[in-house]
Amino acid sequence: MMAIKEKRFLFILLIASIALLTISAITPAIYSKSKNIYEKIQVLNQIITIVNENYVEPVNWDEVMDGAFYGLLERLDPHSAYISKERIEDISERFHGKFEGIGIEFDLLGGYITVISPIAGSPSELAGLQPGDQIIEIEGESAYKITKDQVFKKLRGPKGTTVNITVRRVGLEEPLHYQITRDEIPIYSVTGAFMLDEKTGYIRLSRFASTSSKEVEEALQKLINNGMTRLIFDLRTNSGGYLEQAAEISDKFITTRDTLVYTAGRIQDSHQIYLSNPDRGYGDFALIVLINRWSASASEIVAGAIQDLDRGLIIGETSFGKGLVQRQWMLKDNSALRVTIGRYYTPGGRLIQRPYSDGAHKYYTELIDENRETRLDSVIKDRPKYKTRGGRIVYGGGGITPDVYLTPKKVNVSTNRIVGHPERLTFNWGTEFASYHKDEWSSLSEFKGEFEISDDLFFEFISYVKEKNLKINEEEIQKDQDYVKTILKAQIAGALWGKEAYYEILILSDNQIKEGFYHFDEARKFIANNQYE
Repeated sequence: MMAIKEKRFLFILLIASIALLTISAITPAIYSKSKNIYEKIQVLNQIITIVNENYVEPVNWDEVMDGAFYGLLERLDPHSAYISKERIEDISERFHGKFEGIGIEFDLLGGYITVISPIAGSPSELAGLQPGDQIIEIEGESAYKITKDQVFKKLRGPKGTTVNITVRRVGLEEPLHYQITRDEIPIYSVTGAFMLDEKTGYIRLSRFASTSSKEVEEALQKLINNGMTRLIFDLRTNSGGYLEQAAEISDKFITTRDTLVYTAGRIQDSHQIYLSNPDRGYGDFALIVLINRWSASASEIVAGAIQDLDRGLIIGETSFGKGLVQRQWMLKDNSALRVTIGRYYTPGGRLIQRPYSDGAHKYYTELIDENRETRLDSVIKDRPKYKTRGGRIVYGGGGITPDVYLTPKKVNVSTNRIVGHPERLTFNWGTEFASYHKDEWSSLSEFKGEFEISDDLFFEFISYVKEKNLKINEEEIQKDQDYVKTILKAQIAGALWGKEAYYEILILSDNQIKEGFYHFDEARKFIANNQYE
């Protein structure tokens, strides 16, 4: 009987041979343009043969060929990619906006599943799970030292099925037992939509998924009904998503018949123009859009349309600079191929994609350069110039350059070490504090107006941090104590009233939002000076 290794080898050779025959049979044009493709595939066959026959150990061809696929796509551009079948489900879920399970945001802290937040309206929220709860057993088996993959396998499942969990909660001696019926769980794109004052609305959009346009519409309606006459639309650290959703969301702010974005490439299908529908847009409130260096792709489409059409003011840092359009093909083994088929352009014709000829590594690492904005400003004279509808100069050649440049507030190293600690120190302290004081406030507005983190509580938190043997400079943290106090207050609010309450408190320390208030008069001039009356 033929050995398994030999079967695998012959199978790989067969696939390669079929690829050769297929390419030569149906794509002669490729050969006329790239005569060495045939030779390169022959070399690939040689490499497979030599490795299979001579490598020191048996070869895991799944891993090896996946590596070849990754390498092939990496040589094209930073955004063409091979997606393994293991990753494809998570990516699909993120942008399709739902899954089936119990509905918790969680982390593994101290070896246990710790509830960061039950998703609004989910079975876990209806059952009474709270931030800070530790799931210590699932179906009677210990959940200590469980992995994230095991959490997904045990807690997710078909709608209508049940799962039994045991929960340890701060302040209670005995564990709690729940039987939770799984359901369809939405993944929300709008993570915050509330009034900052009697006339200023705020919307935070975290991604452009299949439900994002609908969510933004609902958020706008809520804020308008609450008296909003000006809006801060927060796209910071939004890495993008569906192009169609970006066009639909842009359309909500434009009240004339205009191009919102267009795409172009080598194949006919890559040429598309997305037009606004004047009947859908809201044009009677001043608009500020916040972006940063991690705002990419769909975020840049929205910011670019609003800037080019003089609808609002863009504030923050120069955005990421991703202007490439990908199309995804599913492959026979349930993996996927994502290939760049075109480039997208703003209404004024700007290509937002920044150069990537120096390789993917530099393409991403240059974003963390503290002097990035200074470096971009130094070459701005060489970047292509465009004019907005009102005649303002804007720049192509890489990202959306903000109308008003504002850097985020910097904090000291020790503060960052605490706030970003993998054990979520501020979350743990805040949820424990909330569990003992939850009856002291009847509403978020009461908590927001009356409660402050005192100096005594601040130093109590510092003592808590020291117990974790974390190396910190206490003097540095004291310099940032207003920032730390705001985060602690936000964590308490989140534990009591949910994630939106967390953001509503957190932005009190956000210098970009606070300074943005001073530019609303400038943003309102766009309404007074053009067609958006």
